[in-house]
Amino acid sequence: MTDTSDKQAARMNRRRFFTAAGGFAGLTALATAFGSAAAKAAETPIGPKWWPSKWGKGDQKGATNYMTPQKTLEATQLIKTGKVHSLGRVYEAEMPLFGNRAFSMRIPGAPTGGTFGDNKIVWNDEFLCTEIGQVGTQFDGLAHIGVEAGKSGDKSEQRFYNGFTTQEMSNAYGVNKLGVEQLNPFFTRGVLMDIQRLRGRRMNKGEEITAADLQAALKAQNMSEADIRPGDAVFVNTGWGSLWKKDNATFNSGAPGIGVGAAEWLIGKQVSLVGADTWPVEVVPNPDAKLAFPVHQMLITRNGIFIHENLAFDSLIADGSYSFAYIFSPMKLKGGTGSPGSPLAVT
Repeated sequence: MTDTSDKQAARMNRRRFFTAAGGFAGLTALATAFGSAAAKAAETPIGPKWWPSKWGKGDQKGATNYMTPQKTLEATQLIKTGKVHSLGRVYEAEMPLFGNRAFSMRIPGAPTGGTFGDNKIVWNDEFLCTEIGQVGTQFDGLAHIGVEAGKSGDKSEQRFYNGFTTQEMSNAYGVNKLGVEQLNPFFTRGVLMDIQRLRGRRMNKGEEITAADLQAALKAQNMSEADIRPGDAVFVNTGWGSLWKKDNATFNSGAPGIGVGAAEWLIGKQVSLVGADTWPVEVVPNPDAKLAFPVHQMLITRNGIFIHENLAFDSLIADGSYSFAYIFSPMKLKGGTGSPGSPLAVT
């Protein structure tokens, strides 16, 4: 943030999302949103039990199970020019931050070490204080999002991907299950859908992207649904990223993004990851004021599909590159709920 008032405004806006949502407001609201009869008779606030995963009881890799040598070879077929595009933002104190999250880097001393030897070597180190996997360009891991499926505060019924519970995972020094160190690196086909181009403008806060919008964007890019294959990574450009560091208060106040219907469509396509140029990827505030971040639960908790937030697509769009090889290796951070890093698109 550029000033204290911007920070305070952004934090207050974030709090309002949760207040308006009333937490996770219960089975009836989610059943309505997800639109299924099964959800209405569900065992949890987000529908029937989703475990064991299709990848087996105890699986901790989620949709990175799609990352096979065959998938890598498929992705390489999209490389025609050899141009590498960085999709990540610069990590710095001035970037927009969610709620009370912080980013502070210090060089302790100048230099940190030295001098040593006849060659008089000196060096610098950095000290970083932050929620390392949940600031800036961030990759949400499987331990990041769950649901309280039982009585309030009952950690044995706070469920995450593949049914793992807070009781099993809880550890002040990193989660015991579903840490990002468990995941396979991504080297897969990437598809970008430019909704800003489809609309002819930057999208607005709270503006929902539907499955029909995704289909229309593909058509406008001379692509089709057949261009999305199991294990692919799908990205959405809304134009919201143009506010990055220019108007952090507005950027933090909400976002356009995919809604429940679009998420269901992507789940049906068996994608491995969904990313966007916004901080939540999904629409915020949700059109149903009783819901808070339901798409996160649909993708991560129920299906093991990952989310990549705060991406930058400017160079891809400038080149008209909507399909590419997406490469990202989550940091091997034991017990981490997310990962920083610099995802790449190779065209």
